[in-house]
Amino acid sequence: MPANKYYQGPPSDHFDDGRFFNPRHPNTDRGLKDLLRWRFEGGRQPWTEAPPVRTTVPEPQVAGLRVTMVGHASVLIQLAGRNLLVDPVWSERVSPVRWAGPRRVNAPGIRFEDLPPIHAVLLTHDHYDHLDIDTLKRLQQAHRPRFVAPLGNDAVIAGKAPEIRVDTLDWGQSLDLGADITACLQPANHWSARSLGDRRMALWGGYVIRSPAGTVYVVGDTGYGDGEIFREVGARFPDIDFAVIPIGAYAPRWFMKDQHVDPAEAVRIMADCGARRAFGVHWGTFRLTDEARTAPKEELAAELQKLGLPPDVFVAAEPGDVWDREASFGP
Repeated sequence: MPANKYYQGPPSDHFDDGRFFNPRHPNTDRGLKDLLRWRFEGGRQPWTEAPPVRTTVPEPQVAGLRVTMVGHASVLIQLAGRNLLVDPVWSERVSPVRWAGPRRVNAPGIRFEDLPPIHAVLLTHDHYDHLDIDTLKRLQQAHRPRFVAPLGNDAVIAGKAPEIRVDTLDWGQSLDLGADITACLQPANHWSARSLGDRRMALWGGYVIRSPAGTVYVVGDTGYGDGEIFREVGARFPDIDFAVIPIGAYAPRWFMKDQHVDPAEAVRIMADCGARRAFGVHWGTFRLTDEARTAPKEELAAELQKLGLPPDVFVAAEPGDVWDREASFGP
């Protein structure tokens, strides 16, 4: 097995023999045989055209708690006077190259030029639809924010943007972001890779962000598994006001189940962690898997109806959607 080029550290309950892994969870690695089966079994559904995006111009700062959907997994979190970006991607494609790979089908919900001053950027893992070097360089040049990522992702970024300094965290570790705001890295059932030879060399995860204005749980890409990691978050942080939960890129289930939740599992995560409201993200912007573009939104609505939950308690967020702790959901 090749040496880990991103991270060297002592063994733990989720790192050994040079690789990170998910404790108590099925192996997320998929081989060429599985990949070929997926690509040739013919389950890919057509994507309808995305509706026009109503862009939002955020206020420079918010005293309370506000979350704005940018697109895919990118969100702007404004709380207690600080502005945080999660997994920012303003590029047209999410790929190792600019001329190929999944292409954006709708515009970002916030124009890059309309961003408020960004104080911190939180990255969940190194897949191209979450860690976009071109966007990180633009943010470094325009805002000089603090960058935070799981272990090993600092080396991923340094290889392409050595001017960017990154604070790294292991699962369970916290970082003070100022203004009494902390970000604590949480486990997720996922994996990492930027190429064929670096699978699981960098860590992945989600964040619980605590502030005087409220608490936000960014789940990050994950499989559901036995749900224990989400119940543990709820027990440790019993005051989660809002959760950002992936609902897309889940088909076919035999291939994706261990790495991406479906809408029904996303609703279970919301219940497990005790979040009061949620945005469903990771759908409708980049075509990554087989389900139709609007299927995550439709299946989420059906699951909420089946459980007798109000439709606005967990919204499949469109670019430009805003949740405000005082005003609830709105464009």
